[in-house]
Amino acid sequence: MQHILSNITILVNDKLYVKNPETSELGKRIIEQSILLIDEMGFENFTFKKLGENLGSNESSIYRYFESKHKLMLYLSSWYWGWIEYKLVFATNNIHNPFEKLRKGIHIVTEKVVDDSSTLHINEAVLNKIIICEFTKTILTKEVDEENKEGFFLVYKRVINRLVEMINEVNPKYAYSKSLASSVVEGALHQHFLCDHLKTITSCNESISPTHFYLNLVEQTLR
Repeated sequence: MQHILSNITILVNDKLYVKNPETSELGKRIIEQSILLIDEMGFENFTFKKLGENLGSNESSIYRYFESKHKLMLYLSSWYWGWIEYKLVFATNNIHNPFEKLRKGIHIVTEKVVDDSSTLHINEAVLNKIIICEFTKTILTKEVDEENKEGFFLVYKRVINRLVEMINEVNPKYAYSKSLASSVVEGALHQHFLCDHLKTITSCNESISPTHFYLNLVEQTLR
């Protein structure tokens, strides 16, 4: 699957950038270093000025690619969910048993991510850490309705709806497939966060992962 993924370009809504960062070396370095810097200092403390200093470039050069750090974060989030979607499609494409297909889908959207060496300028493992900590900040804003109309969350919603289809294949009579699917995708991020930072309020630990929890939850729910 990794060989197949290496030949695929992740498409991101072109309204999220001024210039496509994938079209130049500087653009790719902006993506690479912004991921590392956001992971290091958090999104609140991250600025284009600090990113420019890290790149050895003027702050103004970053604005040629992104109009704000919010748009950059939306870009990173959209790229991440696009990458997850490709993994989800290829990992489940040849599985014919509905429940096994759903189990594989849950694995893909809930497990901790390892870096994909085929994308040299993007460390998916670090990006996954950012999504766990920062993704809700892209949605829980006053602008969410307008940004949703612009299609900024389309790929994220598509990942959830693919999981909805798998749930419906297992149990077409289950009335809450959308709520269950979105709870799995969003809840897994929260459980990973709790496991890393607030261990006393989650059952997940070194031996029980969020994947274990959601596999059990979905299996018990759909029986």
